[in-house]
Formats: sequence, C-alpha cells, structure tokens
Amino acid sequence: MQQLQSIKQRFGIIGTSKTLDHALEIAVRVAATDLTVLITGESGVGKEAFSKIIHSLSARKHNPFIAINTGAIPPGTINSELFGHEKGSFTGATNDRKGYFETVDGGTIFLDEIGEMPLDTQSFLLRILESNEFIRVGSSQVQKTDVRVIAATNVNLLDKIKQGKFREDLYYRLNTVPISVPSLKERSEDIPVLFRKFAVDFAEKYRMAPVRLTEKAQELMVQYNWPGNIRELKNVAEQVSVLAEERLITPEDLLIYIPNLMNRNLPSKAFDIGNNSQNGFYERELLYKLLFEMKKDINDLKGLIFELIRSNNLSISDPRSLISLQVDGHDYENDSYQTSAQNYAKKPSRNINVDVLEEDEADNQTLIYNPKQSDKFNHIEVIDESLSLEEMEKDMINKALKRHNGKRKEAAEDLGISERTLYRKIKQYDILL
Repeated sequence: MQQLQSIKQRFGIIGTSKTLDHALEIAVRVAATDLTVLITGESGVGKEAFSKIIHSLSARKHNPFIAINTGAIPPGTINSELFGHEKGSFTGATNDRKGYFETVDGGTIFLDEIGEMPLDTQSFLLRILESNEFIRVGSSQVQKTDVRVIAATNVNLLDKIKQGKFREDLYYRLNTVPISVPSLKERSEDIPVLFRKFAVDFAEKYRMAPVRLTEKAQELMVQYNWPGNIRELKNVAEQVSVLAEERLITPEDLLIYIPNLMNRNLPSKAFDIGNNSQNGFYERELLYKLLFEMKKDINDLKGLIFELIRSNNLSISDPRSLISLQVDGHDYENDSYQTSAQNYAKKPSRNINVDVLEEDEADNQTLIYNPKQSDKFNHIEVIDESLSLEEMEKDMINKALKRHNGKRKEAAEDLGISERTLYRKIKQYDILL
C-alpha cells in the first residue's frame, strides 16, 4: 500500500479506487520483467501514464522511451517510421533513415491505438516480438533490436479479429500481460478529488483563486458519465477556472460548460405491437391507458368489498387487506387486489363466498368473517371478463368515440394516439360511428 502511494505521488496519479489500485499493482509487478504489455481502456483514461510507470520502474529506465500513436501515422509511411528505409526505396527517400525500433534499441516503445495499425505493419511487428528482427523498407538486410513493446487500445481487438482487421497471433503475442485501466465513471468516487486538484493547478497557472463546487454541483459531476474521461474532466476544470465569474460553482454554472450534464443513459426497450414502429408507439400508449383503466376497476372492487363489510356493521380490527377467496370449495389467498382480480377473471361466472381477514396493529388480534354463517347476506356473483387486448382496445375506442359523440380528433387525443392510427383501428375492428 505504501509503495502504491509513493508511485501515485511520483507520477501524479490521483484516486483511491480499488480498480485503479489493481491496475497499478499489475503495472508495478510487470515492470521488472521484459514481458509485452497490452493496456486497454477508454480514450482519455491515462493509458500512456501506465506505460511510463512500467518503463520508469524497469531495468530499461535509463534507456530511451518513445510513445507513438500508430493511428495518427498514414498507412503509406508507417513502415518507414517504425522500421526505417533505404535511400531510393520510394519517392522522396533521398537518404537512409533509421526507424523507431532502431533508434530506441535497449529502451521501450509505447504503441498507442494499436488497433489502427495496418495489417502488413502488424506482420513486421509480430516478427520483432518473436525474434527481435526487422528489415528496413527497401532493404534485404535483417537487423536486430532489443526493444520492449507496450501497446494500448481503446477498442475491442477481439472484434477487430472477427472483422479481419487485426491478426489473432499478434493479439495473443501482445496480450502477454493485460492491464485494464478503469474509466472515470467506474471510479466516480475519485471525481471530486480530481476536480479539486485540477482547479488548484489552474488557479496557480493563471494566478487566481481556485474554483469550488457546491454540494449539488458535486453530486451532478459524480453522476455524469464523462465520455472523455480524465481528459474531459481536466478541460472542464480549466474552462470553469478561467471563465466562471464566481468562484463557487453551482449546477446552473456547470450546465454552461457541460450541456449534457443532466443526460442519463438509462436502458430502454422498444415495445412494438404492430409491424410499423410509429404505430407501435401509439398502440403502446393505448395499452398503457387500458392498464390504468384495469387498475381503476380493481380499486373499485376493493372499495366494494369494504363497503359490503361496513354496511353490515362488521368490527374490523386489522387493515392488512388480505383477501381469502373460496370458489367451489377451493381457497385462493393473495397479497394484492391485483392478483385477486386476475383470479376473478380466470374463473367462469359462479357464486363465491368472501372471507375478509383483518389484523389490528394495536392488539394483533384477527377477525375472520364468513358470510355463509349468516342469512343476512347475498352471495356475490363474479362475471367473467375477457382479457383479450384486442377486445379491451376495441372497448376503449368505443368509449372514447361515445364520449366525444363520434368526433375522431377529440377521441384520438383522449386515447393518446394519432387520428390516423385511430382511423386505422376503426377500420380494423369494423367500429360503427
């Protein structure tokens, strides 16, 4: 733990996240070896910082270190950049040139965005990793080099392999020791500390008082997804430090610099009843209204039962609302009126007896009432009701049209669907106006 803390202080790494500490522990352990390392993580999480830690703690620390963004080098010149070229090997090659693998001999090369490397270059890199050999562009002479390779990517290389854009053998050669750097949203507890550190740094740089976040603003910062990770957070801290008039930053101030701050990437699933997605949306709204109507009917049933109890001067001591249904000698017990209503609908029309069980919160006593023991009450007849969505939908449309005297526009607005969808439904169900 003390070693990790000293490494964080030495390389300016801020945070106490367990996922961050785990990645650092792997980097420290692998640094003393010459194993190839593959660092994965989203853009802006600080993958290059991990490569520098590995090099600085290795036996190669006094030798050269170079970081190369392979995605930024044009495909036509990347082989020359990495492995060098001979004079006259291509147009513009007026002199011999050493590549990075030759000039950094004995040191460490960090290949960022390795997933963007062209396939032919991947073949040359694989040869270096396996035999430490390479050939300059335009030459036939094999040369040796002793370079440690640390690669990084923000894409899934296994997907690249499936697409035929990355060599599988190179992937497993690079992935000798994998290190996954957590994104900022995976270590959200570090966001307030990082922001304070950046704010203090920029205050010193621009000679001004550091900005501070209100409690609500800090909560919003923690909840934000930070697609740009630490790089984005640092940019926001710099903007706020320079442009904000007040030093105490509120949520309203943050929205100026992070317009998407209030956005939440919640999962959602499309619900489409029909073949047309737009019509499916309106039909979903209609289905919701039907379900609300069902809930209202269930509540009416609940009120009817209790009104029956009150009208007969029953002493109810327990508001537990547990309903026991006895249908043709079978008992059904449910903890909610919704489930009870489903049992009503599943049974054909028949006479049933209702037992209401209630429990007093004060004395915990239970009263059981059975109407069969008294001649004062009539049996309740349950009428079977269709649960077909089409029938309920047709019924709702009829009710809406009747309520608005056949006016389709007002009925459609009441149902929450478009007039066009309503017209289609009227034709589908052959509803007479």
